Amino acid sequence: MTVLQIDLETYSSVDLKTAGVHRYVEAPDFEILLFGFAFDDEPVTVVDLTAFEDIPKDVMDALRSSTVTKTAFNAAFERTAIAKHFGIECDPLHWRCTAVHALTLGLPGYLEGVAEVLKLEAQKDAKGKALIKYFSVPCKPTKTNGGRTRNYPHHAPDKWEDYKAYNRQDIVV
Repeated sequence: MTVLQIDLETYSSVDLKTAGVHRYVEAPDFEILLFGFAFDDEPVTVVDLTAFEDIPKDVMDALRSSTVTKTAFNAAFERTAIAKHFGIECDPLHWRCTAVHALTLGLPGYLEGVAEVLKLEAQKDAKGKALIKYFSVPCKPTKTNGGRTRNYPHHAPDKWEDYKAYNRQDIVV
Protein backbone atom coordinates (compact mmCIF):
# COMPACT_ATOMS: atom_id res chain seq x y z
CA MET A 1 0.00 0.00 0.00
CA THR A 2 1.20 3.50 -0.81
CA VAL A 3 2.08 5.73 2.14
CA LEU A 4 1.90 9.52 1.98
CA GLN A 5 3.92 11.22 4.72
CA ILE A 6 2.76 14.76 5.55
CA ASP A 7 3.95 17.67 7.66
CA LEU A 8 2.31 21.09 7.72
CA GLU A 9 3.39 24.50 8.89
CA THR A 10 0.39 26.71 9.60
CA TYR A 11 -0.67 30.09 10.92
CA SER A 12 -3.54 31.04 13.22
CA SER A 13 -4.07 33.84 15.70
CA VAL A 14 -5.64 31.28 18.07
CA ASP A 15 -3.19 29.58 20.43
CA LEU A 16 -3.10 25.88 19.57
CA LYS A 17 -1.99 24.66 23.00
CA THR A 18 -4.69 26.49 24.96
CA ALA A 19 -7.58 26.29 22.47
CA GLY A 20 -7.06 22.96 20.71
CA VAL A 21 -6.90 22.06 17.05
CA HIS A 22 -10.56 22.64 16.17
CA ARG A 23 -10.67 26.23 17.50
CA TYR A 24 -7.23 26.81 15.96
CA VAL A 25 -8.37 25.92 12.43
CA GLU A 26 -11.68 27.76 12.82
CA ALA A 27 -9.89 31.10 13.26
CA PRO A 28 -10.66 33.38 10.29
CA ASP A 29 -6.94 33.86 9.65
CA PHE A 30 -6.02 30.14 9.78
CA GLU A 31 -3.99 28.99 6.81
CA ILE A 32 -1.57 26.32 5.75
CA LEU A 33 1.74 27.98 4.94
CA LEU A 34 3.86 24.99 3.94
CA PHE A 35 2.75 21.52 2.90
CA GLY A 36 5.57 19.00 3.07
CA PHE A 37 5.03 15.50 1.72
CA ALA A 38 6.70 12.36 0.44
CA PHE A 39 5.25 9.22 -1.09
CA ASP A 40 6.85 6.05 0.30
CA ASP A 41 10.63 6.51 0.10
CA GLU A 42 10.58 9.26 -2.52
CA PRO A 43 12.29 12.61 -1.84
CA VAL A 44 10.41 15.17 0.23
CA THR A 45 8.64 18.00 -1.58
CA VAL A 46 7.65 21.23 0.16
CA VAL A 47 4.83 23.24 -1.38
CA ASP A 48 4.86 26.92 -0.40
CA LEU A 49 1.20 27.92 -0.31
CA THR A 50 2.14 31.52 0.56
CA ALA A 51 3.77 31.70 -2.89
CA PHE A 52 0.53 30.36 -4.45
CA GLU A 53 2.16 27.05 -5.35
CA ASP A 54 -0.32 24.26 -6.03
CA ILE A 55 -0.53 20.95 -4.25
CA PRO A 56 0.13 18.34 -6.97
CA LYS A 57 -2.93 16.49 -8.25
CA ASP A 58 -1.57 13.10 -7.17
CA VAL A 59 -1.29 14.39 -3.58
CA MET A 60 -4.83 15.80 -3.60
CA ASP A 61 -6.08 12.49 -5.03
CA ALA A 62 -4.14 10.57 -2.36
CA LEU A 63 -5.67 12.70 0.41
CA ARG A 64 -9.11 11.52 -0.73
CA SER A 65 -8.11 7.92 -1.46
CA SER A 66 -8.92 4.94 0.73
CA THR A 67 -6.02 3.01 -0.83
CA VAL A 68 -3.33 5.44 0.36
CA THR A 69 -2.27 5.51 4.01
CA LYS A 70 -1.57 9.04 5.21
CA THR A 71 0.91 9.43 8.07
CA ALA A 72 1.97 12.35 10.22
CA PHE A 73 3.44 12.97 13.63
CA ASN A 74 0.27 14.08 15.47
CA ALA A 75 -1.93 13.13 12.51
CA ALA A 76 -5.08 14.58 14.10
CA PHE A 77 -3.63 18.05 13.57
CA GLU A 78 -2.72 17.47 9.90
CA ARG A 79 -6.02 15.74 9.19
CA THR A 80 -8.09 18.53 10.78
CA ALA A 81 -6.05 21.31 9.16
CA ILE A 82 -6.20 19.72 5.70
CA ALA A 83 -9.95 19.09 5.99
CA LYS A 84 -10.56 22.72 6.94
CA HIS A 85 -8.15 24.31 4.47
CA PHE A 86 -9.11 22.26 1.41
CA GLY A 87 -12.71 21.50 2.35
CA ILE A 88 -12.24 17.75 1.97
CA GLU A 89 -13.12 14.83 4.21
CA CYS A 90 -10.08 13.16 5.75
CA ASP A 91 -11.33 9.78 6.95
CA PRO A 92 -9.36 8.88 10.10
CA LEU A 93 -9.44 5.21 9.07
CA HIS A 94 -6.86 6.00 6.39
CA TRP A 95 -4.51 7.95 8.64
CA ARG A 96 -1.76 6.69 10.94
CA CYS A 97 -0.34 8.82 13.71
CA THR A 98 3.37 8.23 14.20
CA ALA A 99 3.22 10.04 17.57
CA VAL A 100 0.68 7.49 18.84
CA HIS A 101 2.79 4.68 17.41
CA ALA A 102 5.84 6.07 19.24
CA LEU A 103 3.91 6.25 22.51
CA THR A 104 2.74 2.63 22.18
CA LEU A 105 6.41 1.66 21.94
CA GLY A 106 7.27 3.56 25.11
CA LEU A 107 8.96 6.38 23.21
CA PRO A 108 8.47 10.10 23.83
CA GLY A 109 5.37 11.76 22.39
CA TYR A 110 7.33 14.48 20.62
CA LEU A 111 9.35 14.09 17.42
CA GLU A 112 12.60 15.55 18.76
CA GLY A 113 12.54 13.12 21.67
CA VAL A 114 11.86 10.11 19.45
CA ALA A 115 14.76 11.03 17.16
CA GLU A 116 17.09 11.47 20.16
CA VAL A 117 16.12 8.23 21.91
CA LEU A 118 16.42 6.19 18.72
CA LYS A 119 19.67 7.98 17.83
CA LEU A 120 18.36 8.53 14.32
CA GLU A 121 20.78 9.82 11.74
CA ALA A 122 18.22 12.52 10.87
CA GLN A 123 17.40 14.77 13.81
CA LYS A 124 14.78 17.47 14.22
CA ASP A 125 16.03 20.94 13.21
CA ALA A 126 16.81 22.87 16.41
CA LYS A 127 15.90 26.21 14.76
CA GLY A 128 12.30 25.08 14.38
CA LYS A 129 10.82 26.54 17.56
CA ALA A 130 12.10 30.03 16.75
CA LEU A 131 10.85 29.77 13.16
CA ILE A 132 7.42 28.62 14.32
CA LYS A 133 7.27 31.53 16.75
CA TYR A 134 8.31 33.94 13.98
CA PHE A 135 5.97 32.79 11.17
CA SER A 136 3.17 30.74 12.73
CA VAL A 137 1.99 32.83 15.68
CA PRO A 138 1.11 36.52 15.93
CA CYS A 139 3.90 38.90 16.90
CA LYS A 140 3.73 41.93 19.15
CA PRO A 141 3.61 45.22 17.27
CA THR A 142 6.78 47.24 17.85
CA LYS A 143 8.49 50.25 16.33
CA THR A 144 11.18 47.91 14.98
CA ASN A 145 8.69 45.77 13.05
CA GLY A 146 6.59 48.72 11.90
CA GLY A 147 3.70 47.86 14.19
CA ARG A 148 2.76 44.64 12.41
CA THR A 149 1.13 41.76 14.25
CA ARG A 150 2.21 39.04 11.84
CA ASN A 151 5.46 38.11 10.10
CA TYR A 152 5.25 37.10 6.44
CA PRO A 153 7.89 35.46 4.23
CA HIS A 154 8.87 38.79 2.67
CA HIS A 155 9.77 40.18 6.10
CA ALA A 156 12.64 37.67 6.42
CA PRO A 157 13.29 35.70 3.20
CA ASP A 158 16.31 33.89 4.67
CA LYS A 159 14.29 32.74 7.68
CA TRP A 160 11.53 31.63 5.31
CA GLU A 161 13.99 29.42 3.43
CA ASP A 162 15.06 27.99 6.80
CA TYR A 163 11.39 27.34 7.63
CA LYS A 164 10.94 25.41 4.39
CA ALA A 165 14.07 23.37 5.22
CA TYR A 166 12.65 22.74 8.71
CA ASN A 167 9.37 21.50 7.18
CA ARG A 168 11.31 19.18 4.87
CA GLN A 169 13.45 17.85 7.75
CA ASP A 170 10.39 16.97 9.84
CA ILE A 171 9.34 14.52 7.12
CA VAL A 172 12.84 13.06 6.88
CA VAL A 173 12.93 12.47 10.65
